[in-house]
Amino acid sequence: MAAYYGVAAPPSAAFSEEAYPASMAPILRLPSGGEDGGGNECVAACFGMVPHWADPKLAKHTYNARSETVASKPSFRHAFRRRQFCVIPADDFFEPCYESGKAVRWQIAHADGRPLSIAGIWDYRPATPDADALVSFSMLTINADDHPLMRRFHRPEDEKRMLVLLRDEDIDSWLHAPLEQVPSFLTPYPADALVAKPAPRPTARRSRERDGGVSGSLF
Repeated sequence: MAAYYGVAAPPSAAFSEEAYPASMAPILRLPSGGEDGGGNECVAACFGMVPHWADPKLAKHTYNARSETVASKPSFRHAFRRRQFCVIPADDFFEPCYESGKAVRWQIAHADGRPLSIAGIWDYRPATPDADALVSFSMLTINADDHPLMRRFHRPEDEKRMLVLLRDEDIDSWLHAPLEQVPSFLTPYPADALVAKPAPRPTARRSRERDGGVSGSLF
């Protein structure tokens, strides 16, 4: 985090090498959610949006936010309208490929080995008598029916989707973006800038292959 994004990861956070829905992962955002304060911050957040009114179990269903409906869906609209944008740093992410006739987990990464910067939104759930305070996030997705690489993933009959990946020079612009500029970031990342290969889980863990995930082994 310090070498690539210029911020320190939370010292008390213990992140797994791979993040799955409802697990904790690092995100980059404006300081304390504000626009001032000089520089960005990295905080530990739950992978899957948990609005202030929701049970934390919702995170297993809200880890992706469709860009077409993020402004209107109850789980996401509060964070989006307040411009609570974040960047999710990852070494790579995983998608299921059905070209062999069954789901096989594939790994997608930057062709040059740099971290991926995924565009997302974050929210805050205050502490309750039954749960601690929680920062949570979702990754933004766009249609990928015509993307040379990402159209290979998910079931043949399903719409193809891909994460919104940011260029290095767009990271700060995304964090500060006014709502009217959001569409300019929702563009497919060049296929030739990515590499993909099969990465099946060990047999004991293959039940999770159908879920998307991100890897942050840098952290």
